[in-house]
Amino acid sequence: MTETGASGKLVHPQRRFGDYIENALPKVVLGPTLLCALIFVYGFILWTGWLSFTDSRLLPRYELAGFVQYVSLFQNERWWTALGNLAIFGGLFIGVCLVTGLLLAILLDQRIRAEGFLRAIYLYPMALSFIVTGTAWRWILNPGLGLQNLVRQLGFESFTFDWIVTPGMSIYTVVIAGAWQSTGFVMALFLAGLRGVDDAIIKAAQVDGASSTRIYTSIIIPSLRPVFFSSLIILSHIAIKSFDLVMALTGGGPGFSSDLPATFMYTFAFNRNQIGLGAASAMIMLMTVVAILVPLMYAETRRGHHGR
Repeated sequence: MTETGASGKLVHPQRRFGDYIENALPKVVLGPTLLCALIFVYGFILWTGWLSFTDSRLLPRYELAGFVQYVSLFQNERWWTALGNLAIFGGLFIGVCLVTGLLLAILLDQRIRAEGFLRAIYLYPMALSFIVTGTAWRWILNPGLGLQNLVRQLGFESFTFDWIVTPGMSIYTVVIAGAWQSTGFVMALFLAGLRGVDDAIIKAAQVDGASSTRIYTSIIIPSLRPVFFSSLIILSHIAIKSFDLVMALTGGGPGFSSDLPATFMYTFAFNRNQIGLGAASAMIMLMTVVAILVPLMYAETRRGHHGR
């Protein structure tokens, strides 16, 4: 049997059923994922935000207590230490990864020998988890086992490199380990961007007598703005949520000298039974991410519209 559609054409029932399945299949496939995201991501964000306005300690309490937890948070010396460490770690981590990654990408872009081998070496750290990276660098930086001990065995008895056990320097060991792991990934992004630059523009500049340095600084690197933006977003996200690297490398110590907001939140929410304070710190972290990413994305979007 056939049916007459709105246009007067004959429509086969099997075709109508096939169209229905084709339209419904994406909803059936993506529906559970969307539901889980709504519940376990946005739902728990709302739940955490609610707890941050309560007096929750060992167990959640749902009676609102105003901004008590936020006042306590910003009166906590350890929180200010964590924020200061985040500024140090984030600034150095992002800067080192961007600069080193760009330089390595430019090096590999020269079509040198063993490029594939070197690229694999640079990218290898990204295959490791931050737990493995932190554990490995904890051994390397251990004064009694690692680099300091090795150099002294070579005859340099006065050599000292004990940052990992020095309160004022421990956060810099986190920078070293984090940059070691993430630089290769940034290099891969920049290398892909470099390989995507139009050769005709470069050849035209060479014909005009421009040096290689001038070509890179005036033509190639400015054209990598989208890669810089993407790298900045990714590295900022890694820096703000860094937890496992710190826990594996320094444990937040000595004392709490290498604490970051993520380790602060975990310590107070799960070890010190102050869920409300931990929730407040988590919401501050979320607002920090939003305050950084939204202006960047807005500026990039406006620039993209103006560039058309």
